[in-house]
Amino acid sequence: MQIHQMSVTYMPEQDRILMRINTREGEETRMWLTRRLMAGLWPLLTKLVTEHLLKLEGAGTSLAAADESLKKMLTDFRKEEFLSKADFDTPYQEGPARLPLGEEPLLVTDVDAVPQAGGPLSLTFNERPAGGEQPRSFNLEMKPKLMQGLVYLLEQAIAQSQWREPFAGVHAEDGSGDDDTLGPRKPKYLQ
Repeated sequence: MQIHQMSVTYMPEQDRILMRINTREGEETRMWLTRRLMAGLWPLLTKLVTEHLLKLEGAGTSLAAADESLKKMLTDFRKEEFLSKADFDTPYQEGPARLPLGEEPLLVTDVDAVPQAGGPLSLTFNERPAGGEQPRSFNLEMKPKLMQGLVYLLEQAIAQSQWREPFAGVHAEDGSGDDDTLGPRKPKYLQ
């Protein structure tokens, strides 16, 4: 399978991210990524991509012992290099496509991520339903340039979702209970 385009969009009415991948062969795969999934996947994915970029460097083995600031500087440089050559302006091609996993997007419950020796990162998106339904999965082998593009698109969707922002406390409009000198606040339910 040869990837033609990827689309990663936060869908506020679902509070999920819809990831769509179309291929040069005219197939489209759709996947739902939930907040719960991304909370675990995002740190792993960014770590794997960073390690993978460092391994691709000519001095890969000597970089393993380098300090964190040097590693960060090098990976940031590589990310910028990849992103400067990426095409984020061409609209995603909508239209009739074969849907090998069916009309309903895969509700991803877990992802297996394995760096390959030759450069690509293998990602397997799994849907393991609890009710005895048939599990579905989708595997991608992504070269570093494409992986950086996916990480960038996911980063944009996560920012739009505001999932990274802490939940703000709700305070009564009259200000009662805001005085910390009275001890810990009691939880309140405001309509």
